[in-house]
Amino acid sequence: MNAAEQHDNFSQTELDKFNALANRWWDPEGPQKALHALNPARLGYVRDRTTLRGARVLDVGCGAGLLSEALAREGAQVTAIDLAPDLIKIAKLHRLESGVEVDYRLTPVEALADEMPAGFDAIVCMEMLEHVPDPGAIIAACATLLKPGGRLFLSTLNRTPAAFALAIVGAEYVARLLPKGTHQYRDFIKPSELGAWLRAADLELEDVSGLIYDPLRHSARVGGRTDVNYLACAVKP
Repeated sequence: MNAAEQHDNFSQTELDKFNALANRWWDPEGPQKALHALNPARLGYVRDRTTLRGARVLDVGCGAGLLSEALAREGAQVTAIDLAPDLIKIAKLHRLESGVEVDYRLTPVEALADEMPAGFDAIVCMEMLEHVPDPGAIIAACATLLKPGGRLFLSTLNRTPAAFALAIVGAEYVARLLPKGTHQYRDFIKPSELGAWLRAADLELEDVSGLIYDPLRHSARVGGRTDVNYLACAVKP
């Protein structure tokens, strides 16, 4: 039994979906175009709230390493994990091209929590919670992995009519910014639900901010409405 099977908090359908996108993950005009636009805003949110230079940072659900490499360029020592083998393979290949050092691992966050408790100054988990069966278990594992005083950064989609209209109908079917079926509305997460999982993991919610994507300008910014995409920051006391 491998580590992923021991900690089966994943959907094989979701993994297959993301594996299929692996080859064009780093193409700024490819299926992950929106993710490329979100990346500077996500990085800025993290950088504004924690010191990255010299910090040990974990990227949970790293995909092919967009945010992982950006964090490493800021001087962080980055460990990045995912359960999609094709994505980890592409991430390692891109590391050879970019020369940006990231420790990529094909492992569940729950297994890493057993191995490295209190091992990280900061953890990022972006656009991932809405793709797993038990988001609360992911947050609990992240809490175990954080040092006291460490921060957890999350981004996800709010379960609102606006998010359904923009993230699914607009992005997947009208503008075709994302492959059809990327998101399931039932799996979107209200900030109140996220807050409850954080409290259950003994983490203190510090901030919730909107993450606004402008498809016309192909850019993103932090702030404003939280009814579609939003970011959150929590601290381990």
